Parts: sequence; C-alpha cells; structure tokens
Amino acid sequence: MARLVDVIEQMIKDMVDENDGTATICRSQLAEQANCVPSQITYVLSTRFSGGSGYIVESRRGGGGQITITRVSHVGPAEYLKAIIDGVGDDLSQQQAKNLLMNAVSVGAMTSKEGTAIMAAVSDRALARVDSDIRAVLRADIFKHALLGLMVT
Repeated sequence: MARLVDVIEQMIKDMVDENDGTATICRSQLAEQANCVPSQITYVLSTRFSGGSGYIVESRRGGGGQITITRVSHVGPAEYLKAIIDGVGDDLSQQQAKNLLMNAVSVGAMTSKEGTAIMAAVSDRALARVDSDIRAVLRADIFKHALLGLMVT
C-alpha cells in the first residue's frame, strides 16, 4: 500500500499534468480528497515540490489556501526566472523570497552570490524603514525587478 505522502504527491503531479504544467489547488479541498489534514498537503509541497525538483510553488495569502504549482523542468535560467516573476503575486514575504531564491540557486538559474545579494535587498532588515502595511508589496516589486535585471545580463 502506498504511503499517504506518495499518494498526495501523485495527485498533485496529475493535476499539473492535466493542466499543461500549472495547477492551482485549494489546500483544504485537496486534503479532503486525500482524507488528511491540510498540514500534510503543506508537508508534501515543501518536501516534494521544492528545490531542484523542477517546480515552483506559490501560495497566496488571503487566497483561501490557494496554491499554484508550476512545472519548470528542462528550462534555461532566463525561463526559470521568468516563471518565478510570473508566479510572484502583488506581495511577497521574506520567507517566500528566501525559498524562491534558494530554489533558483539550486537549479542553477542564478549564482549563490546573486541570490544572497537579492535576499539582502528584500530582507526585513533592508525594508525596516518602510511601513509594514506596504513592505510585502515593495518587496515583491524589488524582487521582480532584481530578477529581471539578472535576465538581461
């Protein structure tokens, strides 16, 4: 009998395949289908769909638990960075930025030095003087423009 995490992983991969490489899921609905708790969906996403696994996972705050998974395997660095830019919404947390940058470094879309520089620019510390209400919006804008800068070099 397959382990629950394997079943959830396959369910997500099937959804991505059925939707031409991108699927938007609702964590609670998927958990209901898999007969598990939503945190198990989060666990599978963080362990099976990150880093060098060829997927970008984007979760939107306030979106009712909606998560978009995009398969980006077998693409060059510019295409990978474009997929990240397209996937980042109107706001971005420091942790989301860190995860996206770590993934980009792990798949070779940018160097570790580039990732560290961008992370420094979008960190809570760098944005400390910005009103907390708009910090995540400003972070998303800076993040996207930094990635665009990497794409043209």
